[in-house]
Amino acid sequence: MDNQNSRKQSVMVTVDGKTREYPAGITFGEIASVYQKNYPHQIALAVRNGKIRELFKKVDQDCTVDFLTLVDDTGNKTYNRTATIILMKAISEVVGADKIEEIKMEFAIGNGYYCSKKGDFEITDELVEQIKAKMQEYVDKDLYIIKKSMPLDEANAIFTQQKMTDKVRLFKYRGSSSVNVYNLDGYYDYYYGFMLPSTGYVKYFDLQKYEDGLVLILPQKENPTVIEAFKPLPKLFRSMEIASDWGEKLGIDTVSDLNDQIRQGGFNELVLVQEALQERRISEIASDIVSRGGIKFVMIAGPTSSGKTTFSHRLSVQLRTHGLTPHPIAVDDYFVDREKTPRQPNGDYDFECLEAIDTKKFNDDMCALLAGERVELPTFNFVTGKREYKGNFKQLGADDVLVIEGIHGLNDKMSYALPAESKYKIYISALTTLNIDEHNRIPTTDGRLLRRLVRDARTRGASAKRTIQMWPSVRKGETENIFPFQEGADAMFNSALIYELAVLKQFAEPLLYNIEPGEPEYFEAVRLLKFLSYFLGVSTEELPMNSIVREFVGGSCFKV
Repeated sequence: MDNQNSRKQSVMVTVDGKTREYPAGITFGEIASVYQKNYPHQIALAVRNGKIRELFKKVDQDCTVDFLTLVDDTGNKTYNRTATIILMKAISEVVGADKIEEIKMEFAIGNGYYCSKKGDFEITDELVEQIKAKMQEYVDKDLYIIKKSMPLDEANAIFTQQKMTDKVRLFKYRGSSSVNVYNLDGYYDYYYGFMLPSTGYVKYFDLQKYEDGLVLILPQKENPTVIEAFKPLPKLFRSMEIASDWGEKLGIDTVSDLNDQIRQGGFNELVLVQEALQERRISEIASDIVSRGGIKFVMIAGPTSSGKTTFSHRLSVQLRTHGLTPHPIAVDDYFVDREKTPRQPNGDYDFECLEAIDTKKFNDDMCALLAGERVELPTFNFVTGKREYKGNFKQLGADDVLVIEGIHGLNDKMSYALPAESKYKIYISALTTLNIDEHNRIPTTDGRLLRRLVRDARTRGASAKRTIQMWPSVRKGETENIFPFQEGADAMFNSALIYELAVLKQFAEPLLYNIEPGEPEYFEAVRLLKFLSYFLGVSTEELPMNSIVREFVGGSCFKV
């Protein structure tokens, strides 16, 4: 029997426990359309026998299929990625490829994604409206997005012709002779991650001019059909812009730039320069604190794995150079007794809400210290769930300052009784500005997640599976308790180091490989592993002992 006759004519596909017969070669998207009515949100991807498949892929064997929608994290990222290729094609067509030197998807600002440009054109409100109209035209036409595996030399030729040499340099570090390329109506691009099958899926977006670039505004995962008004965050934007400028001055905008530095033996110098830049910024913050006069409470807050503890130590050292005597205070020591801790809807303790802190006792103690009284400060026993007193007395002198670290440090409800002029608030986060290439940004949350994966395994014996499992809850706490107050900070500190992902790679990869197919955390593990595969790994030998990265990989000179 020849191959044509032996080829399967139909496939048996099981969805939601029910098996149906379909013609062989049907796409997952066609099957999804049958079941869309059972899902409250748009189906974005299929999961065949535990492996994610894009909807334009064909079904060629019997299988069990589940679906991911736009409210799933992977589905949301797929929507954002598809909106990005639509934007890039629209810019290319409206502006003209010959005028474009670089279009770079830089970083997230609230619900928007900032996009910068280099080239012989200016971003105006009129131009942005033209680009937005072109994007809408593509959406209305519902153009197919075609994925093709190409030999590397063929892909390099296409991207060289399109002046996307950043991709050509990135592919140099891939251990593969082929690469998956997306084609949107003659416009070719490369993305790490999945894509929707056509432009018609991207129904909700907005585009605005912002600073010298533009902002692509997309729905949040929780409300995939709602475009919220863009809220500028000028202080956060400035911090991100400074980090991008640092990277540009160092000649490192993308992963391939970093890999080139490592390959050429420039890693040690890069580390020294980056650490020096951070130390300079810490010194500037210390100088500002001193220049204000009367500051007694330095309040430090930021999302998880921002390096708050190391930063606090390094800031304290800088304050000492100005003649001040800093004293660390951990807000965690003011937790209410365990039985009084509020609970989440699922019954777990909610340690991240403000009500988990005895704010009255904290304010009473801090006001007493401000008045010059001698106060015994508590220590929280996390085993018994009780506050204890062990003779930790403090009394503030003229040159004493309290360095207070805690997630609610920027919330005035935390320190409601303290005079505003006695407080200096610092927001710290790892604001990654390094890109995989010009169109593939690295979310700041990915850097922090990898930091936490490594630290949790080293200090708590926690598996990567457990850390990933807890991450949505951690992120929810940050969104509710930290991010709303970041613009009220007196200073922002970016703890991300441009080289750190090359260091974290060697620690994170073995942890992620322990997550097995079929486990709920497997998809995220695969995504992170692919992301890390772009980096050349380096050892920790050349890292200074006071580096923020040491807080996560070990070897710090501070007690972290």
